Amino acid sequence: MHVALASELTLDEQRKEFLRAERLVKKGKTRLFFKKSEGLKNYPLYPYLQYQWLKKNLNQTDRIKDFLNQYAETRYAGLLNYKWQIYLAKHKKWTEFINQYSHTNNTKIQCYYYLAKYKTGAKKEALTGAGKLWVVGKSQPSECDAVFKVFIESSFFTPVVIWQRFDAALANKKVKLAKYIKRLMSKKDQQIAQRWLKVHSNPLLITNRKFLNNNQQQSGLIFAHGVDRMARTDAIKAIEIWDDHNHDFIINSARKQRLEQRLAMSLALSRDKMAYSRLSQLNNPDETAQEWRIRAALRDQNWTHVKQSIDALDKETKEKDKWKYWLARALEKTDKARVSEFIYSKLSKDRSFYGYLAADKLKKSYQLVNHPLQVTDEMIIKFMQKTDFRVVAELIEVNKEMEAKRQWWFAVRKLVKNEILIAAKYAQKLGWDQVAIFTVAKAKHWDDVSLRFPIVYEKQVQKNADRQDLNPAIIFGLIRRESAFNQNARSPVGARGLMQIMPKTGQQIARELKERWRNTGSLMNPSTNVKYGSYYYKQLLNQFDGHYALAAAAYNAGPHRVNRWLPKTEPLAADIWIETIPFKETRAYVSAVLTYALIYQKQLKKNILTMKDFMQDVLPK
Repeated sequence: MHVALASELTLDEQRKEFLRAERLVKKGKTRLFFKKSEGLKNYPLYPYLQYQWLKKNLNQTDRIKDFLNQYAETRYAGLLNYKWQIYLAKHKKWTEFINQYSHTNNTKIQCYYYLAKYKTGAKKEALTGAGKLWVVGKSQPSECDAVFKVFIESSFFTPVVIWQRFDAALANKKVKLAKYIKRLMSKKDQQIAQRWLKVHSNPLLITNRKFLNNNQQQSGLIFAHGVDRMARTDAIKAIEIWDDHNHDFIINSARKQRLEQRLAMSLALSRDKMAYSRLSQLNNPDETAQEWRIRAALRDQNWTHVKQSIDALDKETKEKDKWKYWLARALEKTDKARVSEFIYSKLSKDRSFYGYLAADKLKKSYQLVNHPLQVTDEMIIKFMQKTDFRVVAELIEVNKEMEAKRQWWFAVRKLVKNEILIAAKYAQKLGWDQVAIFTVAKAKHWDDVSLRFPIVYEKQVQKNADRQDLNPAIIFGLIRRESAFNQNARSPVGARGLMQIMPKTGQQIARELKERWRNTGSLMNPSTNVKYGSYYYKQLLNQFDGHYALAAAAYNAGPHRVNRWLPKTEPLAADIWIETIPFKETRAYVSAVLTYALIYQKQLKKNILTMKDFMQDVLPK
């Protein structure tokens, strides 16, 4: 059979030949594959096609080297090189492996590298490297077993190293790993380790003076670990024990400092009145502790302390919108209205949560700050000729969208800022709204509003907004934050679709709506997902008496947590309540959803809701 040269084939014919060749790889028909792929050498997916064959034939050293040289700039060179290194290591081709190795953070490859160095005579380098990989608070992949075996049998494997990993494992709550490490200790050390394990399970044991031997080197570590564990459930008791007895043990200053901050943060996160004082006593607080000192002052509504804590921030941190807003609030509350209004006025020009709060303070309208990217069709057409993006286009044409998106992010990493902006507009033209949003973010261009806040799935949103008596802007805000309009989005914990519904929640909603629950896959259907997400948010809104911020927090963190976070006795201003939510993710989530809703209102030209609607006082439970 005559195989036409690439120049004789139309692009459509090349696509068909590519798919035929790909099927031959899957069937293992090598001779026919090479015959078929010969005519595709100028086709953009030719490297991808060759990669598919080579990854199944990793013994083809010469072909692999040729591929890695010829297509070094492609995504597939990196993927093939990784697979080939694993192959070389498993086949004990140590010299070849070392020659192929380049620095990586991949633990499997690092372990094979140190094993290769050991096998080729560089034993000191190998054992030093293996030791660094061994002393971690988690289990390492099985590919590390061989090099760890020689490390454990070497003089580099000392009691100090064993204790370091045991400590790291328990700090990381890996009890099973800690018990394994205990077996590597001497009998005397095993007894000490067993006491440490008991303290991990029952921290109150550290109050028994007979349980800990102050003269043992590990006693200070066990005591500190017990205090840290206790702080999770009873911060006050943990602090009392720590303050009374920490001088009885040898504990290095770095660990003491970490634990002091840990205890102070426990008070802050549990809304204890002692939090501000404890955070203020820290010698060298990190940024998180400094910010929680401000939040503790906000919870106390001690505006002098709020200002003092903001003044203690470094110059760069002070410039964040968040702390400018709270400084203005503190100045407002301490009779410095003129300075406060000046800060509010500058903030009110921003399209942000704090900008919109500031605008409300001054009774100003919200700013959209829309500066669309100046990208022409001609610029996009020229951009599409880049080799990496021709590959993207062809992967889309042959119905490999997931592979196309992987290729996209590989390609975007190579671009300069102006090219990233063109890429973002190209993604928008492809209908890849999520990709467009995340791409333009890489260039830190925030002001193309139609690109960053697209109006898509409008029919489904409006239908369910009417059904649930919700402002459609709220639903758009939730979708924008949850999935950025990717209908196939899946979270690490299993949430699915545009509004990230958990399967169990979807089943429950289906029962309440008296609908047949088909399967988890139905949540990827935009109509179903928006129906269920809108229904769920409305239920939360009803549960929290129409409070938009509380309902948004519950959508993210669960209503049970929001109930725990409600004030105990007195109403609390909503901006303070949001700022002092214990979960960083939920704080960001609530402020984003509310801000996005106001942006979508302006987009939809339906200015009904305001920050005042969102900022009703949070009432006690």
